[in-house]
Amino acid sequence: MLALVTACLPRMAAAQGSAVPVDRLAKLEKDVAQAQSSADNAWVLTSSALVLMMTGPGLALFYGGLVRKKNVLGTMMQSFTLMAIVTVLWAILGYSLCFAAGNRFIGGFEHAFLRGVGAAPDADYAATIPQQSYMVFQLMFAIITPALITGAFAERMKFSAMALFMVLWSIMVYDPMAHMVWGKGGLLNAAPGGRFPTLDFAGGTVVHITSGVSALVCALYLGKRLGYPKEAILPHSVVLSFIGACLLWIGWFGFNAGSALASGGLATSAFVATHFAAAAAVVGWGLAEWLRNGKPSALGAISGAVAGLVAITPASGFVGPMAALIIGFIAGMFCYVMVAIVKALFGYDDSLDAFGVHGAGGTIGALLTGIFAASAVNPIFKDSAGNPLPSGLLEGNAHQVLNQFVGVVVAWGLAIVGTLVILKVVDLVVGLRVTPEHEVQGLDLSQHGEEGYNLEY
Repeated sequence: MLALVTACLPRMAAAQGSAVPVDRLAKLEKDVAQAQSSADNAWVLTSSALVLMMTGPGLALFYGGLVRKKNVLGTMMQSFTLMAIVTVLWAILGYSLCFAAGNRFIGGFEHAFLRGVGAAPDADYAATIPQQSYMVFQLMFAIITPALITGAFAERMKFSAMALFMVLWSIMVYDPMAHMVWGKGGLLNAAPGGRFPTLDFAGGTVVHITSGVSALVCALYLGKRLGYPKEAILPHSVVLSFIGACLLWIGWFGFNAGSALASGGLATSAFVATHFAAAAAVVGWGLAEWLRNGKPSALGAISGAVAGLVAITPASGFVGPMAALIIGFIAGMFCYVMVAIVKALFGYDDSLDAFGVHGAGGTIGALLTGIFAASAVNPIFKDSAGNPLPSGLLEGNAHQVLNQFVGVVVAWGLAIVGTLVILKVVDLVVGLRVTPEHEVQGLDLSQHGEEGYNLEY
């Protein structure tokens, strides 16, 4: 817009037989730039609020409804508490380790305690918004990522163990992965040309693979819930989960479209891709469930929507609407197989299917991004003259699929090794699992001394 105004004003003035005063043109350019900056900042701050809504109330309700009623508050409390714990950690150290200049694997301490993070933009990340806006937007991703893991160990981990585990996990797993994919000079960073440029627009590897794979490790390390799988362990309120899923769907527009970091066409494209993929995944999961069980379920529908949202996350800023439909449909069917068939086949107790949806969905989404990425949507790769280069396999860039695979392997490896080490340390320090008596009693009473539902009143 600024270029258009700059080009047109002199022509308009010339047509009128006069020259445009230099100071007037400069003022107009400044006004247009400020207007664009204000619009971008408003969108990023709005998106930050939408992403925070995904954790509380979105994820808290979604997970809370899926557990038994004796664990509803304990489960929701985990999501809510992480909104506080990760925020404090982010201000002290997390943001700097993710986004300050460092090496290929981790950032430095330049922005520890948010030093230098203020109203001035950091052009390496977002040139039209304050760095503080970028910081708080990225904080919301750092909050929801560990909260996703809680679905795997729901109903059986101590609250103290959860808190310590998440602090260590954020530092040892999330921060390095975020720096490698999005940070300056990161190993997998696509924008400044990392060693293995991995396309991850909004967190397929950073958020969903790391959390989902870590969730599986937690489920295997802690073991199964008492009575699983012989006793039926059913959701106490699919209604709560339904509301939570709807809030997640809405909040995901901030998650993906907000990652454009500007209120322009790329945000619109990511918004559309996000919605289309979620819708197609509902159809894919529902169809698979219908064929296998003879009827589609509400729980399946909302799980399918989340699977589609997960899978489109890395691709949202690189693919068009039709590719988003394909990615969503594939993810819906694939994640259904992982949840309904693979989990039963191997017998692990991923309580709320954090791995089956986020780990599996994030992996398939990251790989499909390498196939469907289109330079017409986002010309992220350019030659020395600034001309767009092919982005994905369908455009002739087969090497991008290999880069995506490397990104997936790094995310899986870091999540597995880091999570195992942290679990061992936490187990030695405070112990991970509640006692059998407390598990039977429920986490609401045993960990927090209160109940979600009091039938006496």
